[in-house]
Amino acid sequence: MLFLGFSAGLPLLLILGTLSFWLREAGIDRSTIGYLTWVGLIYAFKWMWAPLVDRLQIPLLTKLLGRRRSWLLFAQALIILGLVGMSTLDPKIALNSIVWCALLVAFGSATQDIALDAFRIESANSDHQAALAATYQTGYRLALIWSGAGVLWLAARAETGSTYDAAAWQFAYLCMAASISVGVITTLLSKEPVKIDLPKARNVKAWLHQTLAEPFAEFLTRYRWHAVLILSLIAIYRISDVVMGIMANPFYVDMGYTKDEVAAVSKVFGVVMTLVGAFIGGVLTLRFGVLRILFVGAILSAASNLLFAWLATQGHDLHGLIWVISADNLSSGIASAAFIAFLSALTNIRYSATQYALFSSMMLLLPKWLAGFSGVFVDHFGYQTFFFGTAIIGVPVLLLIWATIHFQVVQINKDESD
Repeated sequence: MLFLGFSAGLPLLLILGTLSFWLREAGIDRSTIGYLTWVGLIYAFKWMWAPLVDRLQIPLLTKLLGRRRSWLLFAQALIILGLVGMSTLDPKIALNSIVWCALLVAFGSATQDIALDAFRIESANSDHQAALAATYQTGYRLALIWSGAGVLWLAARAETGSTYDAAAWQFAYLCMAASISVGVITTLLSKEPVKIDLPKARNVKAWLHQTLAEPFAEFLTRYRWHAVLILSLIAIYRISDVVMGIMANPFYVDMGYTKDEVAAVSKVFGVVMTLVGAFIGGVLTLRFGVLRILFVGAILSAASNLLFAWLATQGHDLHGLIWVISADNLSSGIASAAFIAFLSALTNIRYSATQYALFSSMMLLLPKWLAGFSGVFVDHFGYQTFFFGTAIIGVPVLLLIWATIHFQVVQINKDESD
């Protein structure tokens, strides 16, 4: 799960945060960079083809590897193809082609997420999901460091001068394509989870009903009106982090931080605090329950954005950058570990890929759409106001978690009285 988490986390920044650093250094304006982050909306619609991943077989591959591993390998091939394509292009002269390759990477990555979430959920019972989530999160966060700090470090080493060097970025992206081999090798060596027998459809209409309708109907039937509360919480839980993260790398460029400085801070302090945060989040979730740690994680995520607002007033402050990135990664690790465990516990194992894809898609839809306007907002109001605003929009999350906890307490008391 550590290595598969690495494979899942690697593509994300390469089409979002790290790409925005590359684009900003290439002279692309902030508004365009903001709009281009809508490439990430593909993740928000992966529930549309998740039922196919749950049931459809890939010729030859499924017979050789099994349902989950065959889809993992297929998705990893798409990611490699897209990254290799990006490594041959320069956004200054081929921005549209960069976007098309990024879309291919996003589709492959979203498909990999669908198959991997199902693989993880089916590989252990609910008692072990928090531990698996923490391990997965560790691998995922290590990949974010490699695809963030690692790319900057590689590009800085490959530069031939002090001005913008497209070849240096292309070399770095080619190295990222090669890094997906971690996931490929792990997929080939892993054991296929025990196959869950699903009812066989009598005809095409019945198959479509079982594939598309049943996973969603089962969730709504199980939680009834409480499903609205749960889905609302899922939809905005990571809104502070996602919206803020889009402008983080353009912020570093505009504040005068070099690729080496950002890479060094992220690689040393970021890695340590991410691992600590994921570990703490997993342990605290097991000890105090998912919802309580979700609440703590939401507070920490919003508070860390206020630190970025402070950093925007300091100019080029390397020590300040160290403290801010460390605090941000710690809070993100805690929140993510609890959130993954929360989503995993909501799924029915019969529809694990489809239901988890629905949850993780909803998590991204509103934040990614809103993040597309981040560049326009920064152009009009500045970085400090932007970071402060991303903290404020995290307040409704706390209210939804409180309401969910209150509902559970009422439900438990009702069950006991019955």
